[in-house]
Amino acid sequence: MAFKKITIMFFPDRARTVRQFKFPKALIHFLSLFSLSAVVFISLLFVDYYNLRKQVPEHTRLIEENMQQEAQLAALVDKIGQINSKLIELKELDNRLKVMVNIEPGDDNTQFLGIGGSDLILTDSEYSVEKAHQKLVRLMHQSLDNLDAEIEIQTQEKMELYKFLEEKKSMFACTPSIWPVKGWVSSKFGYRLSPFTNEKEFHEGLDVSARRGTEIVAPADGVVSAIRETYGFGTIITINHGYNLRTRYAHLSKVLVKKGQSVKRGEKIALVGSTGRSTGPHLHYEVELNGVPVDPLNYILN
Repeated sequence: MAFKKITIMFFPDRARTVRQFKFPKALIHFLSLFSLSAVVFISLLFVDYYNLRKQVPEHTRLIEENMQQEAQLAALVDKIGQINSKLIELKELDNRLKVMVNIEPGDDNTQFLGIGGSDLILTDSEYSVEKAHQKLVRLMHQSLDNLDAEIEIQTQEKMELYKFLEEKKSMFACTPSIWPVKGWVSSKFGYRLSPFTNEKEFHEGLDVSARRGTEIVAPADGVVSAIRETYGFGTIITINHGYNLRTRYAHLSKVLVKKGQSVKRGEKIALVGSTGRSTGPHLHYEVELNGVPVDPLNYILN
């Protein structure tokens, strides 16, 4: 079966002969199909190239955002590490404070998760960016859990220390520590010769001579527990300071408080007098601990 052919004739200028070229019709069809396919392929390549060119700015933006997130993660990791260090220092300070106030320091059983050196994680060739981010996020969550637990522990410890210091503060406020009156000591605590019998007796307080009407102040916080009149001590005020401490003031010319009244250190409570059995104006001042008289001078700081 003979293939159909197509004859192409060329008529060159000023040429006497005509050139003829015969091609199989199938070849012409093949060349046409090939040309069309080539045009389509090139067009598709151009479209893909165009789309890629459009995606380059977006890809660049994503790369920049990724780098920014990477830097932010590294900064957060470093920040958490710094917070961990500060908490360790706070723990050490807490233990020193407890030692100072005679409290047993707590067991240091908190294990901080160190996540420093994050740059090495990010630049390690064994880690892809995605893996590095995943590891950083995991470490951050673990460290934040540790921080949360440590903050809870230290909050409880600070509350215990606060309660202890508040109790000590209250105890100090209720401990007699200042002179109740301005004057001069005419008779100390302990054995002495009685000014009335000239015999040896035990003096349970401190006599402070002062002008009649001199103000007497409470040497500590407390509650007025008694106001009474006696033959020997005349007008007496008793203040209960708590913590098994009581103070007593005798020979008063005037009382400035009422029974059951709360008083603060330095608050006026009475005036010096010589009521009862007395040789002259003065304050008889007693301090009792657990019901036993003690030397008031031991409780005066100045």
